[in-house]
Amino acid sequence: MPEPAAEEQTAVPHGDGEAVLPPDGPSTARLFGSPAFFRLWLAQVASSLGDWIGFVAVTAIAARIGGSSQEAAVGVVLSARLVPGFFLAPVAGVLIDRWDRKKVMVLCDIGRGLTLATLPWVDTLPGLVLASLLLEIFTLMWSPAKEASVPNMVRKEYLATANSLSLVAAYGTFPIGTALFAALAGVATFLARYDALAGLRVDQTSVAIFFDVGTFFVSAFLISTLTLPSRPTAESRGKIELGAAFRDVREGFTFIGGSRLIRSVMLAIATGLIGGGMLVPLGPRFASSVLGGGTAAFGLVLTAMGSGVAAGIVALSVLQSRIPHTRTFVLSVFGAGLSIMAGASMSDLRPALAFVFLLGTFAGAIYVLGFTILQANVDDEIRGRIFATLYTLVRFCLLLAFALAPFLSSALGALSSRFFEGHVELLGIDVALQGVRLTLWLGGIIILLAGWVAVVGLREPRNDP
Repeated sequence: MPEPAAEEQTAVPHGDGEAVLPPDGPSTARLFGSPAFFRLWLAQVASSLGDWIGFVAVTAIAARIGGSSQEAAVGVVLSARLVPGFFLAPVAGVLIDRWDRKKVMVLCDIGRGLTLATLPWVDTLPGLVLASLLLEIFTLMWSPAKEASVPNMVRKEYLATANSLSLVAAYGTFPIGTALFAALAGVATFLARYDALAGLRVDQTSVAIFFDVGTFFVSAFLISTLTLPSRPTAESRGKIELGAAFRDVREGFTFIGGSRLIRSVMLAIATGLIGGGMLVPLGPRFASSVLGGGTAAFGLVLTAMGSGVAAGIVALSVLQSRIPHTRTFVLSVFGAGLSIMAGASMSDLRPALAFVFLLGTFAGAIYVLGFTILQANVDDEIRGRIFATLYTLVRFCLLLAFALAPFLSSALGALSSRFFEGHVELLGIDVALQGVRLTLWLGGIIILLAGWVAVVGLREPRNDP
């Protein structure tokens, strides 16, 4: 075990003159790089777990408030989580460079916890949208503050391992969070027996939210114990030039336009997200009308998706040095499209979960390989702008998917009822043509088109800069 004051030891100058805390002790140095980063990583695990539980809980609340229009309600609420990032993400990094990062992270965790604590009493869609906007703004400030702090805690040779561990914390907690949400149904049933707790509106969603609040407060406490090197004050750095952030993003678009490889990979990722993102707002309706389940079934669908993503990330992290990246990337895109179409064709929960797990596995592979290809083929001086552009493009495509999916589901459902009476018979099998199923099939076709975009771009001769 490292000594309690390990992070107080003499700092080592690094890079731009900021100090880096050296590793202390063989156990922490070998894996985490420093005791300070280990504590920050534990805070990220708690914070990410809270993010995923909150994501499922907010989606469930939106579906409940939406009533007969639950897909539209879910789409509106999730869009509220994306809109701030689309406009404010480039600016957030500029602001974080001027402020005390530890205080920003602590205050954002407390803010997220307090915002979530109000959700059990939110009964209107505008109230839920406002809460979602606040949660996303706090997250937009927390994430860049954390990323910018890591180099101050870990030596350069440990940064790659630190980033991999951060990826595990961010996405490895997805299946844990969704599984906890499903498991808390039993806790809610037990607590609902006590009349003294009636004022807390005890049900599966509220219990998950209160658990979520605790994870953010734990994260705030862990971060508050960190000792980070002092940094120049905002006054000494001069005025904030917000326009510079937007100019950097525009330069990234210019570079992408001149590189067929980068353009193809980014378009494949973004276009694929339009198709795959439709599963999120349609999930509650898919679980109820197609699979015949309820909130618990929706939780299981998200758990299968998250478990698949985690499996794909872990598998590719281990095997990426032994496989052809571009070919596997393209195959994964096609696999994701076929998986979502097959899953949407099922009417039983078990086979549907199997195909959703495969969808998650391919999605995890797309994430790891797509980022690896971009990192390997983009120079360091432009890499930040490329990823800023990618994140903006990803948010836009997810926003498009969340906004379009509910309306497509309603429109396709109406057309199915009008022209096919809601079902067709194929090879003696009666196939129901609900709007949600038709929309997910369309999403699969969009992903397959994204795979074709990647094939065309990656096969043609390249004269990349």
